[in-house]
Amino acid sequence: MTDIPHFPLAAVVGADELKLALCLTAIDPKIGGVLIEGPRGMAKSTLARGLADLLVSGQFVTLPLGATEERLIGTLDLDAALGEGRARFSPGVLANADGGVLYVDEVNLLPDHLVDLLLDVAASGVNRVERDGISHRHPARFVLIGTMNPEEGELRPQLLDRFGLNVALSGQTLPEQRGQIIRRRLAFDCAPEAFCQQWADQQHALRARCEAARGRLPTIELDDTSLAIITERCYGAGVDGLRADLVWLRASRAHAAWRGAVEIALEDIDAVAEFALRHRRRGIQPQQQPPSTSDSPPPSPGASAQQAEGNWGEMPAPAVATGARREVPHWPKKP
Repeated sequence: MTDIPHFPLAAVVGADELKLALCLTAIDPKIGGVLIEGPRGMAKSTLARGLADLLVSGQFVTLPLGATEERLIGTLDLDAALGEGRARFSPGVLANADGGVLYVDEVNLLPDHLVDLLLDVAASGVNRVERDGISHRHPARFVLIGTMNPEEGELRPQLLDRFGLNVALSGQTLPEQRGQIIRRRLAFDCAPEAFCQQWADQQHALRARCEAARGRLPTIELDDTSLAIITERCYGAGVDGLRADLVWLRASRAHAAWRGAVEIALEDIDAVAEFALRHRRRGIQPQQQPPSTSDSPPPSPGASAQQAEGNWGEMPAPAVATGARREVPHWPKKP
């Protein structure tokens, strides 16, 4: 049976911040996935499915809301155990998602221990199963996309922090955009293959841009200058722990690769600031935030959102330095 085409990501109207965050995570899955907050009917699953088309495997796996731990991590193959008298591993959702996108709708309604386990595997890229006489491990490298409606319940702060990036969608879409969204959706529903063919060139360009960025990523230094700016701003924002610093630095590098640059610049740091900090500022009172000692002011949410939207709409510049190139210190070499 032929698979029904899914709505191409390049054809999605608006949601530029979310599309940027998704592509950055596809460029570097070590960022730790994206948590999407917003009301129903905001095309969250459409965007996640469209992202799968930008990855090598194109695999898209959904974790059902009522899934058990065995369904998630895998378990003993009972048929093999009863028929052959030996223990054999039966893969779960994590194995099926390897190389693609793992989509978790209403992640805030999953039991905390499943969310914790899911995030552990997403961070390590390996699923280890030790139960029912089975000792098994397999690769589980995927882009984790979780969605939630805050009105239906919150995630514990410890779990929130473990999602790399966080994007909030607003339900207030301008009338002109709403009309464009409806027209494209109706055109897709009427003739999916023809609609996808119409957007094939744009989708191919987007896929090529992500592939080029993934290839460029290892050549871009995680430099001390960028790290110093980020750690100052994390300190000024009063975030707990060091995960924000690491995620922000990785996302900045992915954004530089996305632009076609050869090094991290201040515009990359600013563009992803709100993605890295939004869900880590919760519960922090303004008077508890220590003053930043950085000469550069911390990025405002509005500025970073505008930067993210602008960068999404432009194709990457050639990977050459323009203007005055700043000196980038390298990590100290091992003796």
